[in-house]
Parts: sequence; C-alpha cells; structure tokens
Amino acid sequence: MDVILLFPGQGSQKPGMGKDLAAAFPEAAACFRDADAALGTTLSALCFEGPDAELTATRNAQPALLAHGAAAWAVLRARLAPHVRAAAGHSLGEFTAYHAAGTFAFADAVRLVRARGELMHRAGTERPGAMAAVLGLAADAVERVCADARAEGGVVVPANYNTPEQLVVSGEVDAVERAMALARAAGAKRAVRLNVSGAFHSPLMEVAVAGLARALDETTAGTPAFPVYSNVTAEPVRDPAVARALLLRQLTSPVRWTDVVRALARDWPGALFVEVGPGTVLTNLVRRIVPDAPTAPCGTAAELTQLLERVA
Repeated sequence: MDVILLFPGQGSQKPGMGKDLAAAFPEAAACFRDADAALGTTLSALCFEGPDAELTATRNAQPALLAHGAAAWAVLRARLAPHVRAAAGHSLGEFTAYHAAGTFAFADAVRLVRARGELMHRAGTERPGAMAAVLGLAADAVERVCADARAEGGVVVPANYNTPEQLVVSGEVDAVERAMALARAAGAKRAVRLNVSGAFHSPLMEVAVAGLARALDETTAGTPAFPVYSNVTAEPVRDPAVARALLLRQLTSPVRWTDVVRALARDWPGALFVEVGPGTVLTNLVRRIVPDAPTAPCGTAAELTQLLERVA
C-alpha cells in the first residue's frame, strides 16, 4: 500500500484536539509534553481544553496543529513509514510535513511555527488586511476578479487554490470587499469573509519575511526521508536548502493546493491519502479534486487504530 501524508493548516484547530490521542498512546502524550517543554508553556492544556478564542489565535493555533500532527505521526510512524511515498501540508501544515519527513526535529519545528505565527500576527497588525472565501467560481475567474478589484486601488490576490471552484482571496480590506462584490456579480455562489488576523499568503505578509528568514536560518534542516510537495510550486522537494527557500516564499505566495493534490495523485496513482491531524478539511478537499482517490482521516485515537489495522 502506498501512502501520502497530508497535514492540515490553520482553521482545523479545535478545543479537545489530541486529548484522546494522549490518553490512548504514550508516544502521543510524550509529544505534547515535549511541546510544552519546547515553548515553556502549557500548549497541551490549550489543545485539550481550550478556550477556543485563545487556541484560535495565530501564535497558538500553528504550534497546536503541528503538535497534534506530530503526536499522531509518532504513533503511526513505526508501522506506516515503510508505506509513505510523499507528504504535503496546507500552509502551516507544510512545516508539519517536513517534521514528519525528518527535516526538522520536533522541538525545533514547534518553536519555528510559534515564531511564524507571532510574525504573521504582527504583520496583520502593522498592515491590516482580510481574507475571503469565494465559492463557485473557477480559478481564472477569481484571478480576473482580483485584477479588476486592484484596478480601483489596493492589494488583493488569490491566496489559496483549495479546489477548482473554492478559492480564498487575501489583501487590504477595501480591496477584498470589492473583490467579494465582483465575485458575486460574476456568479459566485458565495463570497464570505474569514475570521483571520491578517492577509495571509499575500504581499501584506512581506513585513514578516525577514523574521521568518532568521528563524529558518537558526533551525537545523536535514534531508527529508520522503519528498514533500511544495505549496508554492506543487513540485516534490528533497533538498533542505530548497525547502527553506520555499517555506519562506510560501508566506507571501498562494497555496496551490489543487495543483499539489493533482501532482500527488499523478505521481502516486492509487495511493491512500491520510490526513494526519484534527478534522477532515483536507480529506474533503482531496475528494473534490481527485474524486476517486482513497482517503483516510487520522486525527483521533479511533481513526489511528482503524488505520493501523488497515495496514497490518
């Protein structure tokens, strides 16, 4: 059985995440303890109990999601690793994918994404912006909408190509509002603002680039055990120097998730896509991009047990 690992990004976090994993598997409990030690705070309690508003904060959501994905992978690794052919992660999840591939040690990865979350939040304060989901318009139509909105002034760009007809736009508030109105006029089924702290994956994140570059430079990166498909290029990455450069570019570049999933399905036909983390966001996106691809969410103790039985 060929397996592709997928790791979710910000938005998949929820209070209670990982609590059953830590109770059921010593390896998972150790991951959460190690995250607490690396950050000098009780991230585990925030994951297990909330409150939601604090867990959703960018500086907390990012390390929380990485810790959950890493905890699940720690349980799966011994049995699943021989079957893994590639990995990918949505935005923040790409860092978790590199940890799973062995590029970043766990403590380093947790500290790195905490810094990333703090930098992104600060960028959102210095250059306020917004993001909006556009449903029911093809990518080229959303790109035209953004171009038309920019023609009237301001920054707005496609930020997430989640499926062929589910995109997210990002930029300055007025420009995003204009893009939403233009998208509705062009026939979008919905155009709705997202609850985020900044204009992620847009030029407004440029103020965070220098800080993330320093954090990446200070973090040891090894050769991944399996390729990680880049959000920026949708191509497999095997070189740690290339990984660093693309993770930095990812901050201001769109997440090309549709292209990533199509590339993985093309390169590994019939592989099982395993979403390692809370929820089923990526599982649902894969089903819309490659409807016949086999999928398995794997974020709870029951789901991990079921998957381990499947590959026994």
